[in-house]
Amino acid sequence: MDFAPDETTRDYQSRLNAFMDDFVYPAEPVYHRQRAEAGDPNFHPPVLEDLKREARSQGLWNLFLPYDEWGAGLTNLQYAHLAEITGRSAEIAPEAINCNAPDTGNMEVLALFGTDEHKEKWLKPLLDGEIASAFCMTEPAVASSDATNIEMSIVPDGDDYVLNGRKWFASNALHANCQVFIVMGKTDPNAETHRQQSMLVVPKDTPGITVVRGLPVFGYLDREGHAEIIFDDVRVPKTALLSGEGDGFAISQARLGPGRIHHCMRSIGMAERALDLLIDRAQERVTFGQPLADRANIQDWIAEARVEIEATRLLVLKAAWMMDTVGNKEAATEIAAIKVKAPNMALTIIDRAIQVHGGGGVTDDSPLASFYAHQRTLRLADGPDEVHKRSIARRELRRRKNARESR
Repeated sequence: MDFAPDETTRDYQSRLNAFMDDFVYPAEPVYHRQRAEAGDPNFHPPVLEDLKREARSQGLWNLFLPYDEWGAGLTNLQYAHLAEITGRSAEIAPEAINCNAPDTGNMEVLALFGTDEHKEKWLKPLLDGEIASAFCMTEPAVASSDATNIEMSIVPDGDDYVLNGRKWFASNALHANCQVFIVMGKTDPNAETHRQQSMLVVPKDTPGITVVRGLPVFGYLDREGHAEIIFDDVRVPKTALLSGEGDGFAISQARLGPGRIHHCMRSIGMAERALDLLIDRAQERVTFGQPLADRANIQDWIAEARVEIEATRLLVLKAAWMMDTVGNKEAATEIAAIKVKAPNMALTIIDRAIQVHGGGGVTDDSPLASFYAHQRTLRLADGPDEVHKRSIARRELRRRKNARESR
């Protein structure tokens, strides 16, 4: 295993770091000022469009897509090093280079499973950063960590499907540019458990769709929104179907594998920035005649943070390398492991950075409070810790059982 950045990755790293220093970090206060002045939590700050134009002109665009036809053609391992950089400014940088969730996952789904019509109408403008999209899978009435629980009905009716149900935490649904949803529901409740679900491409303005509210996350109303949505006799043509009837669960697994690893890569970048803020604050602040950085417990926190970041990074890079070399299925344990490890690692470092900042750490004077809310939410998004641990444990139990039986 060789996780060192190759020449291509080093070139992208250099250019992306320069873009962050020259454009993204200076844009952060502008971005927040424009949102505050608008007085609308879902307002799309113009500075973000400026960043997108600049990123595209520099060739820093669609880096997550491993297909030369649509993206940069980078491997998961190559992209891992770049996603980490964007995690240092997770509210702005990923979207600035058109690598933000859930659009990334939706673009992958459309690229892999969409028809030519889907690609022309939805994938192309998503790739160009002209529109946004949402992914509607989670439901409030069931434990959606088990996707087979999903209750939304998708009923064939002539040349159409009719959708009825309620979704929530549909991230991006309140984005000012959101025009399309990818929706998962049940086409055949009587089929084998993992063949009951299907996915459809549904325009946001389809009659019968009602966006009830944007859900706050730890009190934050994120710009892109996490929407609760009612689908009441929503009718779409059968051409809206992705892949085939009963393929919804398999599509969701194909979508979530890369998405989980992207989140983990960005978590490392967020942890790195939190550690920088912790160190800077500890070196600047004096208590009882001594800088905080001279205190043994603070030095322990700094050292432990470095150890944990490096260990997590190696695990993430191994998972990315395995996805590239043996595929997502063989990398399932590693993908689950990093989804547990990365957010918890970042949370610990962010929490300690907040502690070093004192009262200021829980305000919006630094990005730490927002970082904390983001990472705590990530322990639930794309599957809660407990589901991933269950998956790992079951594979480990099976491994030992197989070993004993083969003796």
